[in-house]
Amino acid sequence: QVQLVESGGGLVQAGGSLRLSCAASGSIFSINTMAWYRQAPGKQRELVAVITSGGSTNYADSVKGRFTISRDNAKNTVYLQMNSMKPEDTAVYYCNADLGYYAYWGQGTQVTVSS
Repeated sequence: QVQLVESGGGLVQAGGSLRLSCAASGSIFSINTMAWYRQAPGKQRELVAVITSGGSTNYADSVKGRFTISRDNAKNTVYLQMNSMKPEDTAVYYCNADLGYYAYWGQGTQVTVSS
């Protein structure tokens, strides 16, 4: 079994920064892509950023230039540095780890940006 534990969410003012972390543990041989998704109230879950095992990244247009995804393969951990945050970034943020045979989800962490 594999578990993903997220941390780092909270309340921040517009223009501020937060850093999310997600650590994977359990029966892990290797992790392919790791990603962050978010879901705002009344909206569908959307991809925020993704990073491959080799470090290639891709971002949603709405966060390009403000958010940075990174990972530490030795620690099976993915990070999301969020800068210049906006009220529209308010959502529950979920991490996702694709192990090839199955993709696991974290429990989610609330991020609230006040105007």
